[in-house]
Amino acid sequence: MTAVTITKMSGEKDAFDVFKLKHSLEKSGAGDELVRKIIEEVKSSLYEGISTKKIYKQAFSLLRKNSRPAAARYALKKAIMELGPTGYPFENFIGEILKYQGFLVKVGVIVKGHCVNHEVDVIAEKGTKHFMVECKFHRDQGRHCDVKVPLYIHSRFKDIERQWKKHPDHESKIHQGWIFTNTRFTSDAIQYSSCMGLALVGWDYPRKGSLKERIDIAGLHPVTCLTTLTRHEKQLLLEKNIVLCRQLDSQSQLLSEIGVVKARHSAVIKEVEGLAIV
Repeated sequence: MTAVTITKMSGEKDAFDVFKLKHSLEKSGAGDELVRKIIEEVKSSLYEGISTKKIYKQAFSLLRKNSRPAAARYALKKAIMELGPTGYPFENFIGEILKYQGFLVKVGVIVKGHCVNHEVDVIAEKGTKHFMVECKFHRDQGRHCDVKVPLYIHSRFKDIERQWKKHPDHESKIHQGWIFTNTRFTSDAIQYSSCMGLALVGWDYPRKGSLKERIDIAGLHPVTCLTTLTRHEKQLLLEKNIVLCRQLDSQSQLLSEIGVVKARHSAVIKEVEGLAIV
């Protein structure tokens, strides 16, 4: 097959890579036969300049017809983008991931600094580690965190750290600023943060411990990835501070509260349960 040029979300051109598609389909939990079938169908509909968005839509549609849990996993990045329009659900989501990793977590707190008070997205503690966590949520996949973000957050962290160090029980604690984003960081942002000791977690950064990897390991999928709920229904759940699919497994009455008719409950719960199995 002759190489086909595709158009990325950024507008950049690149050669279609069947191995990338295969890897993402396998990561979704789709079986070998389904992966092969989807790849063949996608390859047969390729044309010069086709957008990655169209390729994604076709693969997602085929997955959805055959395995809703696999489709939900495949749509993870898009689902994270839908944790809006405000960034608060994303802050809650990051808090849940850190809880899974054994941190004591507080979300949306006012913290006293040496000079002024600060509204902090997440405070996370584990052992001697004490983090001020800021969450940068973007609804646009092409929008990255540039160097201005760590510059601003580092200055806030230093004010808070100065106050924290006054506490007698903090003498042995390691204080650090931490930035989570659902997109990416520019090279300047990474270089500055590395120099200043700020920890960064982006969609695929760092190579070990990225946001995507943390979600995969924890199995904490956001409710926005569910294919059995409408966008409006998902938004209603977010307004109730329900950000995780697994919360529905233990609180199925929430479906009735947001207006999901009883006849649809089993399909939603089945998808939720399926997400826990890869």
